[in-house]
Amino acid sequence: MNHIEKKPLSLLGYQFIEPAYLPEGRDEYYLRDQQRGRETIHRKLKAGEIETLVRNDNTSDDWNNILVDNEFDPNLVQHCHFFGLVRIGKLEPYYLEFHNLRLPVGLYNSTIASCDFGDNVVVHNVNYLSHYIVGNEVIIANVNEMGVTDHSKFGNGIIKEGEPESVRIWLELCNENGGRSVMPFDGMLPGDAWLWTRNRHDAALQEQFKAFTEKQFDKKRGYYGMIGDRTVIKNCKIIKDVIIGTDAYLKGANKLKNLTINSDANAPSQIGEGCELVNGIIGYGCRVFYGVKAVRFVMASHSQLKYGARLINSYLGNNATISCCEVLNSLIFPAHEQHHNNSFLCAALIMGQSNMAAGATIGSNHNSRGADGEIVAGRGFWPGLCVSLKHNSRFASFTLISKGNYPHELNIPYPFSLVLNDEHDNSLKVMPGYWFIYNMYALARNAWKYVDRDKRTDKTQLIEYDYLAPDSAEELLESLDLMELTVGKAHYTQKEKNLDRVSRKNLQQAGKTLLLEENAKVARMQLFAEGIENGSRKVQLLKVHKAYPIFRELITLYAMRNLLQQTGSIPTFEALQTICRSSKRTAWYNVGGQLIRADVLEDIKQRIRKGKINSWTQLHDVYRETGAQYERDKLQHALACLLHLHQLTSKELTPSMLKKFLEQSVYTFGMITEGIYRSREKDYLNPFRQMTYENEAEMEAVVGKLEDNSFIRQTIADLKTYKKQVKEIIKKWEL
Repeated sequence: MNHIEKKPLSLLGYQFIEPAYLPEGRDEYYLRDQQRGRETIHRKLKAGEIETLVRNDNTSDDWNNILVDNEFDPNLVQHCHFFGLVRIGKLEPYYLEFHNLRLPVGLYNSTIASCDFGDNVVVHNVNYLSHYIVGNEVIIANVNEMGVTDHSKFGNGIIKEGEPESVRIWLELCNENGGRSVMPFDGMLPGDAWLWTRNRHDAALQEQFKAFTEKQFDKKRGYYGMIGDRTVIKNCKIIKDVIIGTDAYLKGANKLKNLTINSDANAPSQIGEGCELVNGIIGYGCRVFYGVKAVRFVMASHSQLKYGARLINSYLGNNATISCCEVLNSLIFPAHEQHHNNSFLCAALIMGQSNMAAGATIGSNHNSRGADGEIVAGRGFWPGLCVSLKHNSRFASFTLISKGNYPHELNIPYPFSLVLNDEHDNSLKVMPGYWFIYNMYALARNAWKYVDRDKRTDKTQLIEYDYLAPDSAEELLESLDLMELTVGKAHYTQKEKNLDRVSRKNLQQAGKTLLLEENAKVARMQLFAEGIENGSRKVQLLKVHKAYPIFRELITLYAMRNLLQQTGSIPTFEALQTICRSSKRTAWYNVGGQLIRADVLEDIKQRIRKGKINSWTQLHDVYRETGAQYERDKLQHALACLLHLHQLTSKELTPSMLKKFLEQSVYTFGMITEGIYRSREKDYLNPFRQMTYENEAEMEAVVGKLEDNSFIRQTIADLKTYKKQVKEIIKKWEL
């Protein structure tokens, strides 16, 4: 049976805060007055104004509770019913126009309970508007219900006075069983979500994260909803417990409940037709359009949900777009693309710069007795058409997965690789370095594209978009070791049946010798890897003889490129050697798109445990401080990788060696630039692409001329600049 309470009409618009939760000496408006944050002079209505209001078919339970600005025009209030304390700013004889919607300033055909209005607002046909503080020049038209409860949380994972713990909102990220749940809060960055979902065994750290969130919001009841200046709300059905920033645009939404919608003049947010959003935080500059359903979610700034997308129990990073598909229980870092109606993502940690193809079902196959599986994918994760993956699986950076149903869990440690499920001979094939061999254009252009499209106005976290960075460099070095070991095993298998007699060191050294000195012999070998797939079939490595030298060249390029970026602060070769002496390899973590050294991250966690970092605001300051040191840390790491690759100490690095590395990096950069051009050129020379056009002129009119491609032209210019920088440093340091 529905519980419907019957109360005296005289109480409508009053007693917003229950007496039990009202501090002694305070009235029910004390938080409302704090939220307004400004002292405006309102006066009571004059007798003539009341007469005009009554003549215009307005009613009030008490005209003494209608307070107005001195420039209040009662003729601009018609057919309205007022309850409780209502304060109205200037109403002047203008109309407001937005996107061809033109409406006269004033309040018309609406029921209003206990609200504050700024200057020259437009309120038309709002069936019920209660407990809102409305800014200046706001337009609200054709809304069924818009109200706030005294226990509103506006999407934050907190509870109010007198509420049980059971009503708290949790986001069940990365895992369907709730084992990595976090409390959402306004301002949550991808790094916050990642830190909280990890370290689940660390009770002290977990308690601190919960305390940060609790401390950020008080438990008092009685906060009003807020609508910022110049926000437009039209043709919406239900808006309940929602706080809205300035310059937002809401049109045709079905239901918006328990939300914070961040928006401002520089990064306005929009919500469109048919959307139903419940229990969420929406960042600055977000777009939500056309039948989207989102429940228990956070959208970081400048992210988008479109065309019927479903986002549930998930965090969507900055500058990311999800259209048409379904995403559940996932933590997604910045620059994610997922556009197709039949793709599905579940129980996953996707570390950004990712793209989900049509038909991809990631994490949807329950192959255990409980919903406790996970998928972890490094930056640049690209599952292809109709890829089906099981959890638990893990993928290195920039992994491309070919079409297919992958029957077993996967652990792919090779970055920039192609993964292929070969059903014909029932084997899994992995090609390390695929992007550099066959599709350099796509890899390089995406790195450029993400920087170009980063629209964040708040760049608290320094997001790394370069495909050569500390995380991928560490994976490259690990891959070199694995390829050496695999080649060594294949070599010894030909003459030694019992590999247990051969040490890992000897296997790896034999493989390295073959790869460096007899690469053509390696090309003829069949190479099989271990620990890649949780199954009994063979896992074959392809093109190792090509990937191995490319990976070595990339490490050198990574080091030299970072060196050239900072030569302004390194006056001499001797100064470089000093930096090399203090450089060391270390693990790096992708903390929401920001790369942080393992030791630095451990120090941050320790400071959180000890209370030296005691709020999300302070943690965000630490992100900024860490980001300010990133270029220096990255250079030291790059140099350490270079020395490790060539088995050198800092003392053994000579000027002639450095010159050789610089010249080699020019060659590698040139090879990459050539690869970018050639991989794009193939699209123009392919006869099957040409056949849809009448002639070459029509093709160029449709897709543009190859030589006019702005990205290719930019890469050629970058190569020229790089060559010039190398010549200058060789001359400056007399190498």
